[in-house]
Amino acid sequence: MKLVRMMGLAVLTASALVFSMTAASAHDPETAEGQAAARTFLADHVPAERHAVTGTAAGVPCVNGMADKYPCKNVDLLSVLPLSGLGGGNGNDIWGWTDPSSGKEYAIVGRTNGTAFVDLSVPTSPKFLGNLPSNGGSSSWRDMKVYKNHAFIVADFITGHGMQVFDLTRLRTITTPQTFTADALYREFGPAHNIAINEETGFAYAIGSNTCSGGPHIVDIQNPKAPAKAGCVSQDGYTHDTQCVVYRGPDTAYSGREICFNANEDTLTIVDVTDKARPVQISRKGYSGAQYSHQGWLTGDQRYFLLDDELDESRGTDKRTKTYIWDLAKLSAPVHTGVYSSPATAIDHNQYIKGQYSYQANYQAGLRILDVSGVASARLSEVGYFDIYPAGNAASFNGAWSNYPYFASGIVIVNGIEQGLVVVKPNLGGK
Repeated sequence: MKLVRMMGLAVLTASALVFSMTAASAHDPETAEGQAAARTFLADHVPAERHAVTGTAAGVPCVNGMADKYPCKNVDLLSVLPLSGLGGGNGNDIWGWTDPSSGKEYAIVGRTNGTAFVDLSVPTSPKFLGNLPSNGGSSSWRDMKVYKNHAFIVADFITGHGMQVFDLTRLRTITTPQTFTADALYREFGPAHNIAINEETGFAYAIGSNTCSGGPHIVDIQNPKAPAKAGCVSQDGYTHDTQCVVYRGPDTAYSGREICFNANEDTLTIVDVTDKARPVQISRKGYSGAQYSHQGWLTGDQRYFLLDDELDESRGTDKRTKTYIWDLAKLSAPVHTGVYSSPATAIDHNQYIKGQYSYQANYQAGLRILDVSGVASARLSEVGYFDIYPAGNAASFNGAWSNYPYFASGIVIVNGIEQGLVVVKPNLGGK
């Protein structure tokens, strides 16, 4: 992976926030009226200042398929905070936190050498608050999730990293960037590729660790600063990613049970983890075209699961980015019902569903947004995108690693391997 560090960007005043919260929904770049509105916004709110090296500006609407230098559709650029302003390294995973006492939104930005915390109160001018250094070395793979105002952070290929626990309420009083230390460290595993948390039950699932045959290592985090091992899921070996939920889907045999939906390299594997000491594998299902089952997410009704395969674009004959659709009417017999093929030809990586949309971080193709309302008929459609890596659209590991779409403000944050933190605002008709 090459490293392209963006050295800075224009900083706007808080008045530009008006665009991201209100004016964004008022323009459609496909109409003359929308283009005129965008020009008016630019004249009134966006200074001509650009950084001499990168040419990157903040608060730029998507007009005629471009926002500054980035190809786009129905997604506006709010800001870019480069890696040089986040503590260096390369970018990887990302998550978000909303302070329940203030409603303030924060980005938790993974990097090869640590985790950065960023105040997004003014999304056109994000503020770096500090860095939690990696525990014991650098890793290309760092992942984090949030529970009870604490971040839980793991990293792969670092023998003694464990799970860092960081109290996010510490960010409330930060005025100048800090170097932080963890509030707690869980040491029952060393490296772990990824982590999932079921916020409803208070259990974390570290996956791809050096324990549990690489399957989910279950941790009780109900007392965040005193995590305790609760169990292992090892029947199907290595798990690359998972989503664990209290099940409320159509298969009434499992109503109210805690179920994990695991991407297990070549299968979708579904496990009942209600009894943490005795997990039960419900099903294990492969699919045509499988190369590396990477990650997936449930629709809101828990009837369907969208799965991304990280290597099918580079190894298969069809190079288009693909999303595999599963019908979970019966958990013991999931059915692969179809494949959505994107116009792009990049590798897919991480996706998260919010409402009727799946927000996908697809490496060189950037952020891609799919309308999943037709999933019952195996029909998905692309309604927006923001390409943070305009230099290419190939099956290579550059660009968008992951995204977080769950802020109440409607902003979406993307972490780029070379780019750092990219803050955008989709305009999807208010849906």
